[in-house]
Amino acid sequence: MATTDSRIPNFRSVPPAERLVKLGERAALSLEQMALLQTPGALPLALADGMIENVVGTFELPFGVAANFVVNGRDVLVPMVVEEPSVVAAASYMAKLARATGGFRTSSTPPMMRAQVQVLGVADPDNARLTLLRHRDDIIELANRKDQVLNRLGGGCRDIEIHRFNDPVRGGMLVLHLLVDVRDAMGANTVNTMAESVAPLVEQLTGGRVRLRILSNLADLRLARAQVTIRAGDLTSADYDGAEVVERIIEAYTLAVIDPYRAATHNKGIMNGIDPVVVATGNDWRAVEAGAHVYACRHGQYTSLTTWEKNADGDLVGTLEMPLAMGLVGGATKTHPLARLALAILNVGSAQELAEVAVAVGLAQNLGALRALATEGIQRGHMSLHARNIALLAGAQGDEVDWVVGVMVAEKDVRTDRAEALLEQKRLQE
Repeated sequence: MATTDSRIPNFRSVPPAERLVKLGERAALSLEQMALLQTPGALPLALADGMIENVVGTFELPFGVAANFVVNGRDVLVPMVVEEPSVVAAASYMAKLARATGGFRTSSTPPMMRAQVQVLGVADPDNARLTLLRHRDDIIELANRKDQVLNRLGGGCRDIEIHRFNDPVRGGMLVLHLLVDVRDAMGANTVNTMAESVAPLVEQLTGGRVRLRILSNLADLRLARAQVTIRAGDLTSADYDGAEVVERIIEAYTLAVIDPYRAATHNKGIMNGIDPVVVATGNDWRAVEAGAHVYACRHGQYTSLTTWEKNADGDLVGTLEMPLAMGLVGGATKTHPLARLALAILNVGSAQELAEVAVAVGLAQNLGALRALATEGIQRGHMSLHARNIALLAGAQGDEVDWVVGVMVAEKDVRTDRAEALLEQKRLQE
């Protein structure tokens, strides 16, 4: 059942149990689905033991839900698994501001992945390159024999590319790329299998030696895009005029365009939004990270993945285009109970739609960070959330947590030793 309204009043201020009830109502979750979130250990040890090697237990992270998102006119509740404070809150707040202009507009390219077949020891690499291209149809047909299910679903190997490199030690090298439509899978297993299957034919055609047969995580044919417009007036606060905030955000963004030191942190903020969605849905966040950062330096210098501009009305306009290889089938996406639950909450119909939601969250998170940096500074928003972690670390319980947090934030002094001292003081007074 689709989420009819991603706005949940007072979602942040109510206890977790009440939040779960509200989420269940909005996302039409069953009692069994809600039970997965009510108790620890949603991933049984026996299932975990089948996922990786040398399992001795499981490790839990907070499972939150970002509210207020509208993506292509559809309300979406976004599951996010992350340990960093303020990420979910910032994304939710930026999504709330975006609702005034229709939310996030997204698009994506077909789910094309690359498999690489490295060929060494070719005496005549230019001739071998043309030989491979001449046998394009044979190579594609051989690759597609390995996954008849994918073919029936409308996917499969679509084309090939041949790249030539020269290494001063190893000499000339050819790399054959298989371009594969993987449909709703992330596609790693599929393209790896195809690469291995065509290797003997490639050796036969080139007279060379095939070495690596592996996918590329630079999924530059599998792009997700998001756009958003934020009214200048909606950025007005008690301390700042909205038009000034627009200018400040664009100035902050400009530093990320020209300075790799800033761009690294700027793009990390984007991934603060995307990675939690990738993790929540059981996808490969390391692959997504690798592709994103290589894509950020595709023009020769590492730079911002987003753009921020001012339109003719003076409003803030943001865009994000990046590789996003995510799937709905295979791997932990299908085996982890909470990954399946996350997909049920998202209610997406394809891997492309999932990637489009994720890229919208990345754009929202980037805006949240830029807005904070360009106005009061990043620490003000972080402080109260960070203070809760410090209070808990110091041993605060129940009502003690809010009291310790309140004092530390008011003092602008958030430290473990200060929290311990305040806690001791409070307990002596009782």
